[in-house]
Amino acid sequence: MIVSLDEVKNWLRIDFSEDDTLLTTLIKAAETYLKNATGVEYDENNHLAKLFCMTLISDWYENREMIGKASDQIRPIINSILMQLTYGGDTS
Repeated sequence: MIVSLDEVKNWLRIDFSEDDTLLTTLIKAAETYLKNATGVEYDENNHLAKLFCMTLISDWYENREMIGKASDQIRPIINSILMQLTYGGDTS
């Protein structure tokens, strides 16, 4: 595990537990994303990997409500994830 739930909650300044399940899912997704993008499995000792995951989780958490027209709803990161899944990303 690259980042813990407590680290993410501290990063996002969250002091309640209602979103713990969502945050845990985002943590797992960010770590899978990084592994799919690089082909490398990082751990908590890599500070750049930790920062990448925290930033990605923050973006996903803070922007989970997509607003606008259908064509405006697809952000570049979503397209990138789709490309990884389409072309041999982790299917688990």
